[in-house]
Amino acid sequence: MQDEPREWVRDELVISTDRARIDLDAVHRFLVSSYWAAGMPRAVLERGIENSLAFGIYAGPRQAGFARVITDLATYAYLSDVFVLEEFRGRGLSKWLMECILAHPDLQGLRRFALFTRDAQGLYAQYGFGPPRGKSVYLERWAPNVYSATRS
Repeated sequence: MQDEPREWVRDELVISTDRARIDLDAVHRFLVSSYWAAGMPRAVLERGIENSLAFGIYAGPRQAGFARVITDLATYAYLSDVFVLEEFRGRGLSKWLMECILAHPDLQGLRRFALFTRDAQGLYAQYGFGPPRGKSVYLERWAPNVYSATRS
């Protein structure tokens, strides 16, 4: 995905879509221990970032948080891999991250913006996310152990 990097600045913190700034080690370390991406191989993460709109939160050069949006930039987006590292929590960074994501010019006018969460419904509800609407039925093909099956 080719996109022009964007940045938002607040005090000493920066949110940037510049993939070159991402500390892949820090992001991978967090995600492999998360409930949603446990065991994700680094190569899968790298491919996912390359093909997504990635948002990093930075305190100076340090990675403080991350999210990525998987999108066609026209009709649909899926928010994934959102986190703020423990030492940076309690500063409103998840809210600021959501505000920056939703303000990104390439993510305007989408018909559907989706996400899954087990524990942050309250955060996302503040930004208009809720249960599926309309008569459509959400379906999925789920492979919960895909990362353990791909390890060598």
